[in-house]
Amino acid sequence: MLLTPRTRWPATIPVEPRRPPPPGPDDVVVTFIGHAAFLIQVGTTGLLTDPVYAERASPVSFAGPRRVRAPGVRFDDLPAISLVLLSHNHYDHCDLGTLRALERRFEPRLVTPIGNGRLLRSAGLHHVEEVDWWQRAESAPPPITLTPAQHFSARGPFDRNRALWGGFLIEARGRRILFAGDSGYGPHFREIAARLSPIDLALLPIGAYEPRWFMKDIHMNPAEAVQAHLDLGARQSLAMHFGTFQLTPEGVDEPVRGLTQALRERGVAAGRFRPAEVGESVQL
Repeated sequence: MLLTPRTRWPATIPVEPRRPPPPGPDDVVVTFIGHAAFLIQVGTTGLLTDPVYAERASPVSFAGPRRVRAPGVRFDDLPAISLVLLSHNHYDHCDLGTLRALERRFEPRLVTPIGNGRLLRSAGLHHVEEVDWWQRAESAPPPITLTPAQHFSARGPFDRNRALWGGFLIEARGRRILFAGDSGYGPHFREIAARLSPIDLALLPIGAYEPRWFMKDIHMNPAEAVQAHLDLGARQSLAMHFGTFQLTPEGVDEPVRGLTQALRERGVAAGRFRPAEVGESVQL
């Protein structure tokens, strides 16, 4: 992996942060903050998925993958957040600095797969619920179900796979949103569809997939993400997990180009599955 040639990314890509629109009482609005972070507003209830406002996805501030796109919503512009969904403990998804800042400002509940609670509580986070695959969170309106993913977990060299990972199915005002978290392609997408469909919106990762011999089991490439979209029978999908942190050797624009090609090859209309624009809000 370390010896694989890396396509050079730009040092920064301009982003104009936006203020999320105030939703009506029956609205469901999904706003892409960047990487795997989404703001989901269900009426007056605010949810965040895998919020990372750090400059680096790393255990240290002076090394590791650096952010090239700023968050699409400034931290100070976030509405009231009552719930945070944390898919797993990797640094590009679990940023303790961001979670502590959210705790100080909003004191939200956190829902996460089993095994992650110890890390979160040691960081000073108090309202944590751990759930297993297919289990519904008890403390979280709207209804939240943890879904399987094909991935792994680790914060350091000695804790691999000691905490679970997954995605989340969010039931919101009669709509169903799947946040897939990090995942390789596997039969779990068909199982999610069989158990939890219909899915109105799927948030699917398309980046950090090269070299394939190393990443195939844990990250989908764009073609596999299109197959996951089809397996889920999602009415619409938005692509995430690309163009923010260079985690793997592919170029910054390659996931989006690959998605366009895969959609064309499978005969899927581009409007059914498209890249989310940083800061963009979609109303369901």
